[in-house]
Amino acid sequence: MSNTIIKVNNISKRYRIGAAEKGGRSFRELIMDGVSAPVRNLIRLRSLTSFTKSNEEDVIWALKDISFQMQEGEVLGIIGRNGAGKSTLLKILSRITEPTSGSIEMHGRVSSLLEVGTGFHPELTGRENIFLNGAVLGMKKWEIEKKFDEIVEFSEVREFIDTPVKRYSSGMQVRLAFAVAAHLEPEILVVDEVLAVGDIAFQKKCMGKMEDIAGGGRTVLVVSHNMALINRLCQRTILLEKGRIVDDGPTHRVIKRYVGSGLSTPAERTWDSIKTAPGNDVVRIRAIRAKNDKGEVAAEFNIQEPVYVEVEFSVLKDGWVLEESLSFYNEAGLLMFVALDNADTAWRNRKRPPGIYRGICKIPANFLNEGTVVITAAITTSPHTLHASALEVISFQVFDPGSGGVRGDYTREWPDVVVRPMFQWNTEYTR
Repeated sequence: MSNTIIKVNNISKRYRIGAAEKGGRSFRELIMDGVSAPVRNLIRLRSLTSFTKSNEEDVIWALKDISFQMQEGEVLGIIGRNGAGKSTLLKILSRITEPTSGSIEMHGRVSSLLEVGTGFHPELTGRENIFLNGAVLGMKKWEIEKKFDEIVEFSEVREFIDTPVKRYSSGMQVRLAFAVAAHLEPEILVVDEVLAVGDIAFQKKCMGKMEDIAGGGRTVLVVSHNMALINRLCQRTILLEKGRIVDDGPTHRVIKRYVGSGLSTPAERTWDSIKTAPGNDVVRIRAIRAKNDKGEVAAEFNIQEPVYVEVEFSVLKDGWVLEESLSFYNEAGLLMFVALDNADTAWRNRKRPPGIYRGICKIPANFLNEGTVVITAAITTSPHTLHASALEVISFQVFDPGSGGVRGDYTREWPDVVVRPMFQWNTEYTR
């Protein structure tokens, strides 16, 4: 039976905001400050436990009554919008900052990767910082030496290992910091969104290492805006909103709630006024939507289901041959493919009379790769006349449930490709 390795009990974190910055002070004022310091400190201590309406306005709760438990070997994702409290929670768990109230029980060594250069002394070399981090984790010198070559090899900074870290680029610091955190074998690994700083090749390398760590029985907390990464690594995810836990459960369910939690779904965009809609005096785009098989607007799709992208537009002038097009980009901003309405024989090479039109493009199941898909829509006249365009107008998430579909029984990291089509494949025994 798994053991509880992390237990968080009603953690809250409060910060004061809007404090006025004092200017230069005279020698006499400094002496008076020293004399009155005990009184000011007493007042400050009292204010930690009692608030009036006036000073409550100067306080922000980054976290409020956070409670959860983690079992040994569990990989937990933490997601939420900017300012939700994710990084504050990880800093408390990493003992970088203390909670205002509540308690934490943790069993085992904790290694954290929260921001560029975390735990590094800028004046020390890369080599010295590796040994320093190991010592902080309570490791013996021989244990660190055993892992040293592996760390340096993974970080790809061997040429600069005896150079002070302050001379490293941010990417080099990330490489070394991740290598140290991942290879010194802590019982608990805490990783924030810092991997976004590294180049794509190193991010891919780190993701593979994270999968190895997750499968190796260590306890891992991951904060990321990359839903594909969270979905791949974590069976359980916590959703934070304004410093509180609003959902805690299976990753697919929590991601679905998070993606669709905005005031207006990112998978739909409409323009109520024809005057402000994208376009000109020939045509205007009225709405763009991503829909599922049930005809519902959806912000998340199983990789095994089709996606329907609907474009609604108004033709304002007669006599134009118009073409609809959709450009599909991945989360790295790479154009994956472009879909045209050439297959629509009803209106191909025909002039459209004024009126409202609705075009629907079907992306088949088992075609898109997992991750974020961003769509740009356009309406043109061949060959190069652009009448209406909506750049990066909607987006949706594609996830792989890990069974069936293209992946099948393949459990290793999927190649870094823009699409993941399932083709018909027949193998015959010939002898």
